[in-house]
Amino acid sequence: MGCSGCSTGRGCSTASTGLPGGCKNNGSCSTGGCNKLNVFDWLANMELPAGQPIFDCIEVRFKNSRKEIFRNVNNLPLNVGDVVAVEASPGHDIGVISISGELVRLQMKKKNANPASEEIKKLYRKAKQTDIDKWVEAQNLEHSTMYRARTIAVKLNLQMKISDVEYQGDKTKAIFYYTAEERVDFRELIKVLADEFKVRIEMRQIGARQEAGRLGGIASCGRELCCSTWLTDFRSVSTSAARYQQLSLNPLKLAGQCGKLKCCLNYELDSYLDAIQDFPEVNNVKLETARGRAFHQKTDIFRRTMFFSYTDEPDNFIPLPVDRVKLIIEMNASGEKPEDLLVKVIQPKFVEKKPDYENVVGQDSLTRFDKSKKSKSKNNNKRRNGPPNPNKPAGVSDGNKSVPNKPNPNPNQNKPNPNQNKPNPNQNISNKPKNTNNRPRPTIKQPGQNNNNKRPPDTTK
Repeated sequence: MGCSGCSTGRGCSTASTGLPGGCKNNGSCSTGGCNKLNVFDWLANMELPAGQPIFDCIEVRFKNSRKEIFRNVNNLPLNVGDVVAVEASPGHDIGVISISGELVRLQMKKKNANPASEEIKKLYRKAKQTDIDKWVEAQNLEHSTMYRARTIAVKLNLQMKISDVEYQGDKTKAIFYYTAEERVDFRELIKVLADEFKVRIEMRQIGARQEAGRLGGIASCGRELCCSTWLTDFRSVSTSAARYQQLSLNPLKLAGQCGKLKCCLNYELDSYLDAIQDFPEVNNVKLETARGRAFHQKTDIFRRTMFFSYTDEPDNFIPLPVDRVKLIIEMNASGEKPEDLLVKVIQPKFVEKKPDYENVVGQDSLTRFDKSKKSKSKNNNKRRNGPPNPNKPAGVSDGNKSVPNKPNPNPNQNKPNPNQNKPNPNQNISNKPKNTNNRPRPTIKQPGQNNNNKRPPDTTK
């Protein structure tokens, strides 16, 4: 990752303006810039109280992750990203300012450095163009010098690996970083390298984690290595950290690019240790019950659940809370055995209860504003039967619609007739149904009755 204005890949500044050359952030970049182990200066936009002098120490970054504190003895106006010339042993070195102001005081307090110490080296000046040109030439020699030094180390049969080379800004000194499993006598190597490159040689041994941090790379999680982005203190990682977190002890999954255990195994270790404090130790303890003996299978730490299995049923995992396991262990210590691992709980029968509430406050119905839906059958009946018949008597049903009885204007009409229910001797009583046809039918002459409806004889011949 680099800024657009970065020409060397190590700094983001220009000597002509003295300001950062990439994003023109004037020392308060929040994106990180183009170097490793960047620090966001959250105090850059805050003004000091009246009469408070600016802190005279600054932090300078060199190749990769090497950083040192220098004192600004000349009180130069400096910003983050400026290329400066600082004191070195011997000569001078060229670096880039990473932090300035009050944030440096906090960094020195974190590193247990005394701001009033006389051992702090001096900052000479802002780098000139000739200093920057010489610094770039020294950087271009580092890659070829590293391969040449590896070849010389192989010829001398030294069990070491030269992983990186860093030239000083004035090209008078070169630092060789190497890794080795055992102690190496490199006195002969220093003589050969000094004659080969005509510079002062310094050898520094680093660990596998520091080597991975200097080289960089992408981890198995898909992100850039922590040791090359933000991690500065490398703590030892043991396999017990993986055991506490219930991880499989697979070296292919637990090892990082450096070949050691991953540093991220320590990130959540404290949370697991706090959660597992009150868990009983059951590695060599078996639970005795009346049904049989049970042994521990696995533990879910954050759910506070421990899984046990009977010796005759090893595939049946029985989850038990931590309190239940402690109770069984105490019972076994006193010579008692529970009937089973789990407590049998008799659940009461479920009885559905009707809601018991009253309208004590006088709430209105929730559907009081809903419009009633009119049935479509009324409209269908009107279409099927047509308009009402005015000649029909009152009270006679018209299809599905009943006609109400209209009041009778004649009061004598509804009076009962005494002769209405008397039988007529001349009337022929028959059980045959009445004929509702409109055509006339011939009458049958009854005895004692005149035949007024006699048909005249047919005189036509």
